[in-house]
Amino acid sequence: MRIDEAADAYATHLARVRRLSPATVRAYRSDLADLSASAEAVSLEGIGLEELREWLWQATRRGDARSTIARRTAAARGFFSWAHEHGMIGEDPGIRLVAPKRGRTLPRVATAPILARVLDEMSAAAAEGDPIALRDHALLETLYGSAVRVSEVCGLDLSDLDLDRRTARVLGKGSKERVVPFGAPAVRALDAYLVRGRPVLRSRADPSRSERSATNAVFLGVRGGRMGARSAYDVVANVLRPELGGAAGPHALRHSAATHLLDGGADLRAVQEILGHASLGTTQIYTHVSSERLAATYRLAHPRA
Repeated sequence: MRIDEAADAYATHLARVRRLSPATVRAYRSDLADLSASAEAVSLEGIGLEELREWLWQATRRGDARSTIARRTAAARGFFSWAHEHGMIGEDPGIRLVAPKRGRTLPRVATAPILARVLDEMSAAAAEGDPIALRDHALLETLYGSAVRVSEVCGLDLSDLDLDRRTARVLGKGSKERVVPFGAPAVRALDAYLVRGRPVLRSRADPSRSERSATNAVFLGVRGGRMGARSAYDVVANVLRPELGGAAGPHALRHSAATHLLDGGADLRAVQEILGHASLGTTQIYTHVSSERLAATYRLAHPRA
């Protein structure tokens, strides 16, 4: 069987049966296309364990991150295991493929005073009434206030918001739905944006492109359609980059919110629920961030440090 045909069928399986996120499915499909090109093979039978190892070795020599190589390993192992189960190949070459150990890196976190100052400045700009400023302020307050992913905030519809209860219903990874809380500052920013900013942006929508006009979307782009994750990333990065240095996008707000919750005494499992993590182990990385901060404070303040 041709690799591209099998890879397309596998991508459909990941999306419909395993219900992985569209971003994960695209990444796995891209990995398999790269494998096919690297091995110069057209059929599944043309790829064995040696070809798989050579493919990963090429990625290592290019300097790809460990996380990228680990994902590629997972994509290849899952694909060939699935192909073997469905009788497309006689032997599974990926069963002996070993992924490199991932290095643990602490996420980039902004301090509460830095974020308070940034959000106060955005609030002052939004008070002038510019619809983009109103939207951007509401966007950052929502991201930080609820610790949601950028894809989740861009997917919000008006019916997902409950400003009275200060909650939002989001669709996370694996199409898992959860309800997240947010605070009073996010409520005020959202209310101002929905009343004074969003109608202006909505009026810019092209009637002939109704499928992109996003009638119910909370966050809109400059042309009235649903705001994309890339646009949201740019908004956040432009604000945080001067404060944190280097790349700092919406995930920095998510990391910061999780860390600040734990610093404030929040239960780890409650933070897991808010973040939508399937495993508690994923959430535990934020306890390391808090410990690092605690140690730094101790070193600065304690006379016997």
